[in-house]
Amino acid sequence: MTADFDRLLAEIRACRVCADHLPLGPRPVIRGHEGARILIASQAPGTKVHASGLSFDDASGDRLREWLGVDRATFYDEARIAIAPMGFCYPGRLPRGGDAPPRPECAPLWQARVAAAFGRVELVLLVGGWAQAWHLGDRAGPTLTRTVAAWRDYLPRHFPLPHPSWRNTGWLNRNPWFAAEALPELRRRVAILLAGGSVDEGR
Repeated sequence: MTADFDRLLAEIRACRVCADHLPLGPRPVIRGHEGARILIASQAPGTKVHASGLSFDDASGDRLREWLGVDRATFYDEARIAIAPMGFCYPGRLPRGGDAPPRPECAPLWQARVAAAFGRVELVLLVGGWAQAWHLGDRAGPTLTRTVAAWRDYLPRHFPLPHPSWRNTGWLNRNPWFAAEALPELRRRVAILLAGGSVDEGR
């Protein structure tokens, strides 16, 4: 890795901008080497990831790895897959349950620099509405379902996905097209890139 890339990751991991608002304190979580060709843009760490410091080290990660068709070793190979959430630290809980959204300070502060640093990325997986809103802007649909249903429109660069949380099991059951149509194409594109091919070959 270059010195500039190492410096950026060190800056992110040392960030304390949101410290006063984080119930468990700051622990920024980001993974990847600058040569990675797949970037997972997720939401924010949960409590298990905050404790371990390892992205998607939970049941959501198990489901996401199944969606991608990769094993745990491949998923955590930073030279191949980078992971950069919209908020790098655990943001706390909502009053009615569920994790709070990513801290609003985080993405404007870091995401442009992260995108530039991961310059070899060919496929960005947009996991959840927050990542879709940031990366797609006004191209995103009015709802997560509409955005994910239009996944073909965002290829070859972006692939929008629902969050793999157990809370979305009902969504998956109501939208069987996701498993039948979107996931096979997602796995195909991921496999092409992991094998050293170009994402354009999967158009």
